[in-house]
This record gives sequence, C-alpha cells and structure tokens, in this order.
Amino acid sequence: MRASFDEQAMADLLPGTWIVAATNFPMWLSGQRREPRFNYGLISRKPLVLSDDVAFTRGPGRHEGEKKHILGRDSFTGDEFVWRGTGVLRMLTSRWRVAGASDDGSIAVIHSTKSIGTPSGVDVIVREGSLQPELRAVIAHATEDFGLTPEQFASLSWLDSGASL
Repeated sequence: MRASFDEQAMADLLPGTWIVAATNFPMWLSGQRREPRFNYGLISRKPLVLSDDVAFTRGPGRHEGEKKHILGRDSFTGDEFVWRGTGVLRMLTSRWRVAGASDDGSIAVIHSTKSIGTPSGVDVIVREGSLQPELRAVIAHATEDFGLTPEQFASLSWLDSGASL
C-alpha cells in the first residue's frame, strides 16, 4: 500500500474516473443520488490543481435518472486538497485527503472533513475499468494501510456500483 501522498504522488494517482464503491457519506446513502463517480483532471502539477467533476444519477422523484454534476477545483495544500466549487457553487469550499491507496493505484480511500452543509465522511473509490474481486475483503484485511480505523470500516455502506464487493 502507498504511504507517501506528496504532490507528485497525487498528480500521478488521481487523474481519471473513480467509482464510489463504499461510503459513510450521507449524500450517497439517501437514495437521491445514485452511481456516484469522481472525475479528476490535471490542471497543473506545480502547484497541483485538479478539475473535479462529481457525477451522479438522480434517484426517485420527478427527475429520476437525470445525470447531475457538481463541478469544482482541487488545490493541494500540505497533505490535503481544498475543493472550491465553480459557477453558483464558487463560494463553497471543503477539504479532503487521500488516506490510503493500493500499490497499483486502482483503489483509494478519501477522508472528507466537515464543512458548511456536509458532515465528515469516508469514501472507498475504485478506478473505473479496474476489476476488484473481493474489494470488501481487500479493504478489511488492510484497514490501517488504507487509513481506516475499525470503526470507520464498520460504518461503511457498500454500494452496488459495479465494483466487485
């Protein structure tokens, strides 16, 4: 498991599309936002800045099945990212960090801190297109390597995301 998450490591690891496979974040557990995906694009390496597109499908209701996007930019500061929304969300910010990742860069765990309107949370993300047989078991046997406490692991809900659980 990777333990070094400096600017270079983050620039190499994060760009691309990631599927949220497990979470304790209420936004993904309410049923109103399904199939969450994070798409990170590299804007610059020094300083590290990523484009951030959080995509999901709307759940039951008038707009069920509609694809939605939350757009922002992530600036790497110290050992964490500061997200700032774009457009009408430009006044909103949040902080998050990669707590652990697999050696091959196909699995990562993200910790988000509490911000205005959102609680703290944990997401287990899997690179789109990578096969992860027994993902839950992989994480369970290496919780510390992925930056998870036993309590955080127990709090996760595993989503029907296409990643093997």
